[in-house]
Amino acid sequence: MILFYVVVFLSILYCFVILNYWMSWKQIPVFEAIIPQPAISFSIVIPARNEEQNIAALIEDIQKQNYPAHLFELIIVDDHSTDHTATIVKSYPGIKLVQLSGLQINSYKKKAIETGISVAANEWIVTTDADCRVSPQWLSILSSFIEEKKPVMVAGPVFMRYQNKALQIFQSFDFLILQGITGAAIHHKMHSMGNGANLAYQKKIFNEVGGFSGIDQIASGDDMLLVHKMRLKYPEGISYLKSPQAIVCTEAEKTWKSFFSQRIRWASKARKYQDKKLFPILLMVYLFNVSFFVLLAAGFWSFEYWIALLAMLFIKALIEIPFFISVAKFFKQTQLIISFILFQPLHIFYTVCSGFMGQLGRYEWKGRKVQ
Repeated sequence: MILFYVVVFLSILYCFVILNYWMSWKQIPVFEAIIPQPAISFSIVIPARNEEQNIAALIEDIQKQNYPAHLFELIIVDDHSTDHTATIVKSYPGIKLVQLSGLQINSYKKKAIETGISVAANEWIVTTDADCRVSPQWLSILSSFIEEKKPVMVAGPVFMRYQNKALQIFQSFDFLILQGITGAAIHHKMHSMGNGANLAYQKKIFNEVGGFSGIDQIASGDDMLLVHKMRLKYPEGISYLKSPQAIVCTEAEKTWKSFFSQRIRWASKARKYQDKKLFPILLMVYLFNVSFFVLLAAGFWSFEYWIALLAMLFIKALIEIPFFISVAKFFKQTQLIISFILFQPLHIFYTVCSGFMGQLGRYEWKGRKVQ
């Protein structure tokens, strides 16, 4: 009987959290203003490791920005690539190429970003990933937003491109959920979220909070852990840019192994969060998903637990679908709704497994075994 009470309690908490995210996401206004005379200067910092298949397309996207060329620079930091990434970058004039070498550290990506920022000439740092694509309006809409809202940090929307393969479809709708949570959390200042594929912040503020100092021993967290540091210093200074023109598209992982490695890498940050509002939510969501497996096992002793399991699946879908639809509409991905419903059992399984493996502290990423 105690198990039923625990499950009901977790279900109520979960419904409350998701409902809060949904309402918060809906309240974020879509930003459309355009400043006729841009004045913000940007340094775009891109860490790259073995990205010869992607880096040229991103460089060309950035060169096509409808933003004054003298107001932005592109800095690519080559993180020990063993392919032709650096050669491709050198073939484009006007790009600052910085190459890391001889380092034995745990957080190469943070070191790459930090190194890029150290040579940046402009007041605003913008980060994205080497496998991303951006729209021609990316910098223009960001500049307009900064001029109007006066933030110290801006988190932008990110969408994961996919093909008609189960793995990539699964990643895409999972990523949409994370984006909805990110926007809602930032807009209503619930806790610290962000994605380094579309993040901008003032260089002086980055230096003021000590950059990645204190979190540089953690392999991941160049985005969310930095957002938290910024939020501690400037609780009202972080904004979410909800604009279709600001969406950055990233690549889905090609294999289940690389997908789980990526999600384990993300989950590995959980123990390092200093945001006291976020960790309890992560723990509650994790326990809520674990309860499905507990009920499944308990059902072999009493059939009533399987009935409770089906009821929980229904409640989970009922509370999540409106939130997912709202986010999918903004990203123009409503075709993923059916997949979102069908993949519910797999989503629960992956959440539990990646959360558990993430706390073991070991995974492989970009050909490196990370502690």
